[in-house]
Amino acid sequence: MDPQQQIRQVYATSAARLVAQAYAMTGDYAEAQDVVQEAFVRALARPGRFREVTNPEAWLRTVALNVARSRHRRRVLLHGLVRSGRLDPARPSAPALSPDHVALVAALQKLPRTARETVVLHHLADLPVTEVASAMGCSVEAVKTRLVRARRALAEHLGDDDPVPSAPTAATAVRSRADREARHA
Repeated sequence: MDPQQQIRQVYATSAARLVAQAYAMTGDYAEAQDVVQEAFVRALARPGRFREVTNPEAWLRTVALNVARSRHRRRVLLHGLVRSGRLDPARPSAPALSPDHVALVAALQKLPRTARETVVLHHLADLPVTEVASAMGCSVEAVKTRLVRARRALAEHLGDDDPVPSAPTAATAVRSRADREARHA
């Protein structure tokens, strides 16, 4: 039997049971899923060795348990360092999501993949149109067209009657020029 096929078969028959067992050991369902997933990843990394195992489920359970123990030891060590004052507790690196941010992400998800990627690269990653074109493997004109169409779609999804701000900026000039070029094309 193909090693990957064997792993798939073991996954289908044992994964839920292993997660339940790991959950009982860790008390954290997400952690249980993670350690079982890690056990299967290790099996996939060494399919020849996994094929030699007489009881695959027991092997996976042992690996998952060892992963859970290692993670627990690291957490205990980290908490000890934080409590001792030798390490500052982690501060949230991401700001809280505003309702506007959530609405924007939801509207972006409604765009086609290429349009969404173009908008994110240009407006959120602040890449110039030429770099966006290079990253996406298309022409500068294609990027400009995608941006125009995406802005219109976003304005519609967000309920914005005027997708272009009224104050003139360099971005507005690019958008206006791209709009004119798209209309004349």
